[in-house]
Amino acid sequence: MSIDQSILDSAVDDRTPWLIDVVTVITNSGGTVAAWIVSIVLTITLLLQGSRREAVLVAGAMLSGLAVMTTLKHLFERQRPPLPDRLVEISSFSFPSGHAMMTAILATVLVAVTLRIVLVRRPRIAMLVLLILYTLAVGLSRVYLAAHWMTDVLAGWAFGFLWAAFWILLTRTLPRRARTSS
Repeated sequence: MSIDQSILDSAVDDRTPWLIDVVTVITNSGGTVAAWIVSIVLTITLLLQGSRREAVLVAGAMLSGLAVMTTLKHLFERQRPPLPDRLVEISSFSFPSGHAMMTAILATVLVAVTLRIVLVRRPRIAMLVLLILYTLAVGLSRVYLAAHWMTDVLAGWAFGFLWAAFWILLTRTLPRRARTSS
């Protein structure tokens, strides 16, 4: 038996109706719509504040990350865990987990934005911890609901972090503030 199957079997064995409801809320909060709402609001807010570099980081990482994630899914064409274990109906491929990858990208760029513009130490640390816990919860929710194998989620986190790191490095060379014309 593979490690993926063992972890899935354990998740299925530990299911309870109330926990399924809680995990479903967590997984939905890390879905495409939620991630895009946060990304769009944050990008617009950053632009309005004149933080062009950070706005480019958020928008660029998320938009290109979606394209990378979709390409990887079609490249690997891995099937999702089988029904009836799977509690969500999804027609796309499984590897890597899009929820895990996109929340990892979003969380990582949010950490970078926070570190770049928030001067107070405690809010920075709190934001970092919350974003890590949130990303972990979303990824693990995908396994609990049998939407993904554990290795899909691990790959999603890894690809997401690496893609965000690429964008963080890429945007370091951009000017910090948008220039205003006189």
